[in-house]
Amino acid sequence: MAPTMMAVIGIGGKQGNKKPVPESELKKRNEELEKELRESREREEQMKRELQNAWQRLRVAEEAEERLCSQLGELEAESVHQARDYHARIVSLMDQLSRAQNLLLKAGTPSISLRSSSS
Repeated sequence: MAPTMMAVIGIGGKQGNKKPVPESELKKRNEELEKELRESREREEQMKRELQNAWQRLRVAEEAEERLCSQLGELEAESVHQARDYHARIVSLMDQLSRAQNLLLKAGTPSISLRSSSS
């Protein structure tokens, strides 16, 4: 028969001439370790819940950002359209005014100055 080796696992400290640890102390230490493990698992579950909540808030914020960017793009496009319409209206009114002044000149009526008199 081959010789066997046995390992002795002690709790902390040096190995050597140690007295055996009483069973009650081992049970107590085991209970403490189990309690620490439960607490650690509870903290881990709490952190997972917090992470999921943060992830959900981030997703909602990203969706809101996308909606706002889309709305901003629509508003920018609308403002450009309105600015072009406004510019076209100004050009049209200037053209009408120019034609009216030309008609007045042809009719011999003195033209009306549109400059402000507050100069």
